[in-house]
Amino acid sequence: MSRAEEVRRVEHIMGLPISLRIEGADLDGGDPHGGDPDGGAAVAADRVFAWLREVDARFSPFIADSEVSRLGRGELEPHELSADLVEVLDLCEEYRVASGGAFQVRLPGRGLDPCAMVKGWAVQRAAELLLAEGVTTFCLNAGGDVVSTGRPWRVGVRHPEQADRLCAVLEITDGAVATSGRYERGDHILDGRTGRPATGLLSLTVVAPSLTEADATATAAFAMGADGIDWAAAREGCEVFAVDAQRRVFRTAGFPVAA
Repeated sequence: MSRAEEVRRVEHIMGLPISLRIEGADLDGGDPHGGDPDGGAAVAADRVFAWLREVDARFSPFIADSEVSRLGRGELEPHELSADLVEVLDLCEEYRVASGGAFQVRLPGRGLDPCAMVKGWAVQRAAELLLAEGVTTFCLNAGGDVVSTGRPWRVGVRHPEQADRLCAVLEITDGAVATSGRYERGDHILDGRTGRPATGLLSLTVVAPSLTEADATATAAFAMGADGIDWAAAREGCEVFAVDAQRRVFRTAGFPVAA
């Protein structure tokens, strides 16, 4: 007999904890939503984490034989690239142009590093995999960047200077939220226009329809500094919450703060 229960799972992939919570799904196979009849939520979760591990192996610039590393060393010609990597590189170019060069994955001295795009893109693909499997209520959290659907989910935005506090709590349904900041890894986001660390903001959070867009927009806007706030807010479908280097808080009118 089928039983509707929760699936909860956490794995450390791409250098960060990735957690998945599925609700109201059939764990014994025979998907009630018309997905894989031999699957169920537990199998769908297996496929999600297998996909994310595959992405890490293929796209990490820190793995010597990854596709990205081989491309960076000039060992692959453009026609030899996988369709997935072509898509990621096209997205990187789109955001480089849109941000006036602030978003950059080819910086002198660092080689090719598309990680700023890969994480959001990969986790969004994982969410789409779940939907294709018939899983309709879930929250997928990659180090604080979240994509969710099926019901309102509460997502906390960490205070940029106090690790034990939140500066906002959001309510997200059928969408994604991503935050870029200096509090976890210091000045790791560089302004591609100068090659120097971006220091105009303490943190910037973007809510968007997909995590691909939310994560890339947050990273690009953070790299732009204070000018990135208005740039991100002007992008279609994006809502923004930001704290600048002077500790001033900015929030767009539609930013979905929980009641």
